Amino acid sequence: MKIRAAVLRESGRGRPFAVSRALEVEEIDLEGPGAGQVLVRVASAGLCHSDLSAISGSRSRALPAVAGHEGAGVVAGVGEGVRDLSVGDKVVMVFVNSCGLCEFCTVGRSNLCQSSWAARAEGSLSDGSRKLSVGGTPLHHWSGISSFAEYAVVSRSSLIRIDNDIPLLDAAVLGCAVITGVGSVLNTAKVRAGDSVAVTGLGGVGLSAVMGARVAGASTIIAIDTVPKKLALALELGATHAVNGRDPDSADQVRDITDGGVQHSFEMAGVPVAAASAYSMVRRGGQLVVASLPGPSVALAIPLASHVGEEKRIVGAYMGSSVATRDIPRYAELYRQGRLPINRLRSAVLPLDDINIGFDRLADGKAVRDVIGFERVLAGDEVPRDSKP
Repeated sequence: MKIRAAVLRESGRGRPFAVSRALEVEEIDLEGPGAGQVLVRVASAGLCHSDLSAISGSRSRALPAVAGHEGAGVVAGVGEGVRDLSVGDKVVMVFVNSCGLCEFCTVGRSNLCQSSWAARAEGSLSDGSRKLSVGGTPLHHWSGISSFAEYAVVSRSSLIRIDNDIPLLDAAVLGCAVITGVGSVLNTAKVRAGDSVAVTGLGGVGLSAVMGARVAGASTIIAIDTVPKKLALALELGATHAVNGRDPDSADQVRDITDGGVQHSFEMAGVPVAAASAYSMVRRGGQLVVASLPGPSVALAIPLASHVGEEKRIVGAYMGSSVATRDIPRYAELYRQGRLPINRLRSAVLPLDDINIGFDRLADGKAVRDVIGFERVLAGDEVPRDSKP
């Protein structure tokens, strides 16, 4: 079938992306689903910093590829052997598909399942197949998803079914921003009622962590960023304090608020100076949780003597240490109850043709989470017509 999609042919094109056309929106070919695969009519797809890092060239990808790893849509067809999804089901895409059999899956750490890692690196689906092409030349898949397209063929294990009353425009962020941010708080850090929390970097993941800390019952939630509008939004979403990261004494402010530092500091910015500051905010016996994904050469230097003497901990949080089949329905239910207003993360709804504008907005810090909306799929959902950049 013929579909329109955003293709990244080479990384490192200069800014602004709207001029250099970093992503090229074009008509391509998509084969139907094979055994164990599902055809999804994409409704919405979020623009994430992980995508931006590949576009800018700080992280490598198999190219050319149809980009995008965060999205939601409607099942349009199923391949042989897929019996638990039907045409018309609403689904959220997840960029780590788990096998259910390895040592990580069997102990509840399916986010670390490596069954599809080689395929992701090669730009194929988990079974090694490729369904995307243009003019007979194959295109690579992006994290097994490729959500910046009207349709996508993905492995069954890359999809989580959600209830029909969850708007697809909101559901897109469940598969990356929300599962990473909220999961980092609830699963990785295991924040408890009354704990103190600091979140550095208020993009989609960071603001999700703020909301997660509120759900967990943290008594002190300090939001740190350099963009005043993001700090204001964090306060609306549950932060008790806001600190401008440009202030030279920002870490001191956090330590003053908490009488020595927070129990849980979350680093979501992916910037070395921000990570060092986030570490310095941790109190004795506390922990730094790092969920950002900067380039592979980015490192954090820490003073080992005080690290040991104060018994601090540093832990990574990949996909929020989540079990997608458990956590995405759980977070969708919290959204339904009004306890997790993930719709507030959405900065703008953009057509596919404006995707480069969206990544310029993300790189400039103007957006929390811009979402590509495919209007004919979203016809049954409420789409805010005034959501423009």
